[in-house]
Amino acid sequence: MEFAVAPTEAGPPGALEEVDIAVGDHHHSALAAGPASGEFVLLLHGWPEFADAWTEQLHALGEAGYRAVAVDQRGYAVGARPADIGAYTIEHLVEDALAFADSQGADRFHLIARDWGAMVAWTLATTHPHRLRSLAVLSTPHPSALQHAAATDDGQFHDLGYIRFFRAAVGKAENYLLRDEAAQLRAVYDNRIPVEFVERNIARLSAPGALTATLNWYRGATTDAFDIPAGRIAVPTLYLWGSEDPWLGRGAAELTVHHIDAEYRFQIIEGAGQLLASETADEVIELLLDHVGRH
Repeated sequence: MEFAVAPTEAGPPGALEEVDIAVGDHHHSALAAGPASGEFVLLLHGWPEFADAWTEQLHALGEAGYRAVAVDQRGYAVGARPADIGAYTIEHLVEDALAFADSQGADRFHLIARDWGAMVAWTLATTHPHRLRSLAVLSTPHPSALQHAAATDDGQFHDLGYIRFFRAAVGKAENYLLRDEAAQLRAVYDNRIPVEFVERNIARLSAPGALTATLNWYRGATTDAFDIPAGRIAVPTLYLWGSEDPWLGRGAAELTVHHIDAEYRFQIIEGAGQLLASETADEVIELLLDHVGRH
């Protein structure tokens, strides 16, 4: 797979670097911090957010001497928005993540991820454990744990109903989320993150084709049963889960331990929802720096 990296014009002092990562025909916008010589840390966002969801973590990792890069993933980056749902299989998404690391010359790296980014991370850790120094996951349980919880807990099955809706209602789901000035899409953020981030995300997702491209992760990378090909995890793992997560319940979070064959820490962040990187940035940063620092 061919890739290239091009820095863009530098911002004001203290600003994150804006980077373009070319993977084949796709161009991914990215944010970076820290010295080029630092251990590489890749951060993968979830839905409905972009690379800048990791702003505080990027600054902290960069200041600690790591080379930290958060990428607008396939469907989110304007230059990496294929129309075919088949372009959003989990295999393609994992290949993208590996190419992001390759673009930085990183044979091994730390991986930090949330939501759909975390599903990519769990799968990558299963199939390419030799590439990872450590894994840190926010919010999202191991896919098999979530699948088991949904099959045995009516509450968890109900809470994942939005996934089945996104998959079945192509076009209708987009209209539902964007109607009334994107009221339903705005509600996903649950008033838990700064309004300027919400409005910036709404503007980007309201662009023609953008929301469909992001929802194609649900349509191309999984099934109605939320089947994701992640197996045993042999990488040192940190898993952070918010006690007020509205969609991913405690049962699946607690079952995740049964899928880890390496050093594992499970930390519940009391009172937090799902957008942990923004909601509880200081606590998340402390936990992440400790984790990557030990590996």
